[in-house]
Amino acid sequence: MEAALRVAETLKSFRETRLSALRSPTEFFDFHRISRPADMNQATSRVSYNTRYFSGNYGVIVAALGVYALLTNPTLLIAIAFLVGGFAAINKFGPDPLQVGEHVVTQKSLYTVLFVVGIPLLWFASPLSTIFWIVGASALLILAHACVMEPGIESEYAQVSDSV
Repeated sequence: MEAALRVAETLKSFRETRLSALRSPTEFFDFHRISRPADMNQATSRVSYNTRYFSGNYGVIVAALGVYALLTNPTLLIAIAFLVGGFAAINKFGPDPLQVGEHVVTQKSLYTVLFVVGIPLLWFASPLSTIFWIVGASALLILAHACVMEPGIESEYAQVSDSV
């Protein structure tokens, strides 16, 4: 019960902090504000402004790419489920030693079996390539969007208030 309350509070604070920074899809995909930057300085200033302004939307893009990567790599999904489920099962059912025939099965031996099976399964699933794919795809999409999207009128007011 206490864990459910903590999860609810965490989701509520996440919604208040991160999801409040989401911009509407019409603003995020405003085709009238798309243009090629004139030079590298303009591209850099656009990326700097847009990464702050659209940070919530970019977070959703990274999360969506992460979910896509997990769903398209079933071996990685199975390996993560096996390890997480194994930890949960051992913590719930295995804290006390269990006598099986002449052998005593302890929590330590259960963790050893979990790691001996789970780590090679995880290695075979290639999580590092998945992480690098998520980072590369996210960086490409975010930088491309931030570079070609012209800052709105509100960016001019932000520069004035920063200099005052």
